[in-house]
Amino acid sequence: MSKQNQGTKIVCENRKARHDYFIHDTFEAGLVLQGTEVKSLREGKANLKDSYAEIKNGEIFIVNMHISPYDHGNIFNHDERRPRKLLMHKQEIIKLFSKTREKGFTIVPLKIYFVKGRAKIEIALASGKHNYDKRQDLKDKAVKRDIERDLRGR
Repeated sequence: MSKQNQGTKIVCENRKARHDYFIHDTFEAGLVLQGTEVKSLREGKANLKDSYAEIKNGEIFIVNMHISPYDHGNIFNHDERRPRKLLMHKQEIIKLFSKTREKGFTIVPLKIYFVKGRAKIEIALASGKHNYDKRQDLKDKAVKRDIERDLRGR
């Protein structure tokens, strides 16, 4: 087991993001969570579909990320889709803010995982793909799969 993967548990991934966007740069950020949200994440009950990050007043928030309520919680359960603050260095936030001011760039979450007991989220600076880009990616993937199948058969 490599040092990088030691103590890492992936909770959920946004596979569709790599299909819908060109990923230019990735960043790791901490998540500010309430008590029952952590327990739901440990059970793997999170969804990154249709979520994105936005910067307000020098702080970065993840919007529209769904974390299901904890089954054994009580009346103090959390709101499922509340905006959650991300913990990043100021210079990284400034870099992201300046890039997102440019046309076509957005911040999308790629995956949520635990590192040494702490919830982290991997976010990416991305630009949208057109339909013809997506079709080209699918063709390239199919060609690569066919080549590998032929090489295995020899």
